[in-house]
Amino acid sequence: MRQDLPVTGYAILGLLTFGDELTGYEIKQRADITLRFYWVSPAMSQIYSELRRLTDRGLVAAKATADGAREVTTYAITDAGQEALREWMAGTPAGFPVLKHTVLLRLLIAHVSDPEQTTQMLHDYLDELDRAATDLAEVREALRGADRPGEPFRFPSLVADWGLDYFAAESRHARRALDRLSDDLTG
Repeated sequence: MRQDLPVTGYAILGLLTFGDELTGYEIKQRADITLRFYWVSPAMSQIYSELRRLTDRGLVAAKATADGAREVTTYAITDAGQEALREWMAGTPAGFPVLKHTVLLRLLIAHVSDPEQTTQMLHDYLDELDRAATDLAEVREALRGADRPGEPFRFPSLVADWGLDYFAAESRHARRALDRLSDDLTG
């Protein structure tokens, strides 16, 4: 029963596995809160396109309800969607992540720039890492209590811990580069 969905489709199915029905907007919010730390958070238009595809294939059930003067559609994963997600998880290799690291690209060709500009770029990156780590630490903290074995947020908590470790490693690497650049500038 291979579905041949884009990874974003499987990501949306995954976001719907936590037992609640969500609107497209709520899926986008959940994606922004979670996926942005390790995957591209899809645009609203992409979410609705994928929801149409998933609904057409019977992987997601859409339910329209009246909310005052407007109609609201919520989506829930179906049994077929759960099965497709399990097949995707079991039948695809883990794969090596594609790293599109603009800081490293800029550092690679920093010889065409002023050393101060490169240093500033690394300091700016450290600031961004600090903000991202703070945001992710808040997400991680919100998972406490529901992160024990068998709890619904066990695996998202593992992802959050991995992300926090990643941000810490990135900070170490950026600081090491700054130290080496400082040595270049001073002597």
